[in-house]
Amino acid sequence: MRIIKPKTIEAWSDMHAAARAALRNWMAVVTAAKWKQFADVRQTFRSADQLKARSGRTVVVFNIAGNQFRLIAAIHFNTGVVFALRFMRHAEYDKNKWKDEL
Repeated sequence: MRIIKPKTIEAWSDMHAAARAALRNWMAVVTAAKWKQFADVRQTFRSADQLKARSGRTVVVFNIAGNQFRLIAAIHFNTGVVFALRFMRHAEYDKNKWKDEL
């Protein structure tokens, strides 16, 4: 898979030192993946969830750094592209404001 704007993820890792190693690992795993459907994502990341934002867009939510953080991404299986959209602490994610923004 190809991650669009990996520098964004690097910036998140600079802002959240506790997530740095986990984000780098996530990027390496995603870059090596050849996902064709969400079931493939679940084989790689068992805790990943597929959700719909209020806009109707489908996103995938990944647990990062032992569930301390959430990374929300849009995965375009047909083109092999992953867009990292949001990164936040678990508590911020639970407020669900991100659903209104996507």
